[in-house]
Amino acid sequence: MNEKIIEKQSENHPPAIRLVRKNDGAALHDLIAACPPLDLNSRYAYLLLCHHHAQTSVVAEQDGIIVGAVTAYLPPDQPDTLFVWQVAVAPASRGQRLGKRLLDHLLQAVRPRHLTRWIETTISPDNAPSHQLFTSFALQHDAGCVITTLFAAGDFGESGHEEERLYKIGPLDRKD
Repeated sequence: MNEKIIEKQSENHPPAIRLVRKNDGAALHDLIAACPPLDLNSRYAYLLLCHHHAQTSVVAEQDGIIVGAVTAYLPPDQPDTLFVWQVAVAPASRGQRLGKRLLDHLLQAVRPRHLTRWIETTISPDNAPSHQLFTSFALQHDAGCVITTLFAAGDFGESGHEEERLYKIGPLDRKD
């Protein structure tokens, strides 16, 4: 794991937020590894994500180190929906609303190219920080938030994985 990810954030300036680049895949993998309970995928998966979804995923970079990320994509049968796959903030960068800033930045980056009316994500029941992030995001954008079960625990086989609840936020007003 890249030990630089867990270094203390610089006090001088906030992280810069930008769209992902193809070569961010390995650093993104290391960030996710430092952020349990997020599901860690292969380095190859993150390289593909950064290559195929570069216009719908963002990172926060501090002194050349990726300290936060939101990975997302547009589901093929829902062109008006941005599906947020993972939100990660390095432990040393938490408590500064970076996850919220990343989501806001991503929404603004995606909107000029797509009619984004909805944001969807899945959250396991024990992930209170993600629940708080997305419900407060919905309130901030004066949008509804409907929560249903997308995948039951049994859908994961005998892995012990909790259910994944679908959060559907919107409709989002294009004026914000």
